[in-house]
Amino acid sequence: MGVFGEVARRRAAEVPKAAFEARAKPLRLALVEAQRALAKADFPAIVLFAGVDGAGKGETADLLNEWLDPRGIETHAYDRFAEEERRRPAFWRYWRDLPPRGGLGLYLSAWYSAPLVDRAHGRIGREGLDERLARIAAFERMLADDGALILKFWMHLDRGAQRKRLESLQKHPRDHWRIGEWDWRNWHRYDRFVEAAERIVAHTGTAAAPWHVVDGRHPRRRALDVLETLRQALEARLAARPAAVALPAAEDPTPVRPAAPLAAVDLTRTAGRRAYAASMARLRGDLYWLAAQNLRRGLSAVLVFEGWDAGGKGGAIRRAVSALDARSYRVHRIAAPTDEERRHHYLWRFWRRLPEDGRIAVFDRSWYGRVLVERVEDFAAEPAWRRAYAEIREFEAQLAAHGTLLMKFWFHIDKDEQKRRFLARRDNPHKRWKLTEEDWRNRAKWEAYEEATNDMIALTSTPRTPWTLVAANCKRHARLSVLQSLRDALEARLGERAAE
Repeated sequence: MGVFGEVARRRAAEVPKAAFEARAKPLRLALVEAQRALAKADFPAIVLFAGVDGAGKGETADLLNEWLDPRGIETHAYDRFAEEERRRPAFWRYWRDLPPRGGLGLYLSAWYSAPLVDRAHGRIGREGLDERLARIAAFERMLADDGALILKFWMHLDRGAQRKRLESLQKHPRDHWRIGEWDWRNWHRYDRFVEAAERIVAHTGTAAAPWHVVDGRHPRRRALDVLETLRQALEARLAARPAAVALPAAEDPTPVRPAAPLAAVDLTRTAGRRAYAASMARLRGDLYWLAAQNLRRGLSAVLVFEGWDAGGKGGAIRRAVSALDARSYRVHRIAAPTDEERRHHYLWRFWRRLPEDGRIAVFDRSWYGRVLVERVEDFAAEPAWRRAYAEIREFEAQLAAHGTLLMKFWFHIDKDEQKRRFLARRDNPHKRWKLTEEDWRNRAKWEAYEEATNDMIALTSTPRTPWTLVAANCKRHARLSVLQSLRDALEARLGERAAE
């Protein structure tokens, strides 16, 4: 029969108005108190409404905004992708709109809408649907592992009830604008929508992000079902804190020690001054032209620069961007997260900085801080940084799927070269500001950082998003290596696009 057939079979009656009002007053008070407690909590609440057109998604969200303090609620209703959204990976708009810890977010027609509609209209097959559901499940798992309370309501109507509801809305003076030709086209595909919906609910309902199927025929019963479920979930989570701070066990633990990629880097490689100057001039010219073609064709790029302190990232970044049109790129220097950023999932601040198509984002340090400094300095609990390998691979897979060129550079130097550079900075009044006590403290943990770096490279290099290990004992060689790698990657991608 399926979950929706079971809803139709129950045939529950509408709640009488008097009974609704009697239950509504204490329920509203309890929800207001829960919202106040949530504002002080260390987790966000994400409430998603999906389901059949006309089943009450918007009305229920409106009621929540009426009952609660709307200043503590973020409501997001999604339609077709706007131009700004189409020019970035599909989940960019959802990451952008996530509520902070202590916040309540309501989502209508969110990340389930496009897969449902595409499947019902035959634009994707079952395999295509399952691929998109796997991406959604990974997204929700990341949020839940970070502590988010996720509630998903599927508002259902049987075929006859949906027709009556659409006709009623179409005749109503206030609501007639809501119903158009598109709604009736969807209604004629009702069976295909329900088939896809059954698969969606079965594949994405988890203990961390469960589905609650709600009979949408009766407004008062529907409202009580949703609001009672929300109250119970909020109160249960609030009562469980801080005991629930312990994170779930990692699903992606570091395997038996992987190979040590850093050991294979040949640090003896150098470049002479004359050859360096000639090569740099040629590479800059090539890159300027390639970047202009990249912009013209609307292809985005993300460049990640990681490496040892004093490894030469800054100098390489300056040489790379000097070969680009200043209007086409932006450099993000990543430091410790701000108070606002700490109230979100650690990837939130990086999703928000992704470039639109045709642009280039340069990250001086990046999301890899979770598995480097946060791991070594115990800023992240072990389950959190172990999970991060899979989370980062998923994040980068979405960039690649969008067509973004992702290049990740690790600047490798040996311990003696780092000491020499530290001392040179100390003795140079123009560079002394670059050297801090933190640099010396990090150096004392060289072995721990080396182990973390080897794990990072081994566990986050994929065929589509590999690491480029830069031998950086010689700064000239390192800078040429970066520009050559970038030139070759842009040439290859532009060639691929030309062949399509």
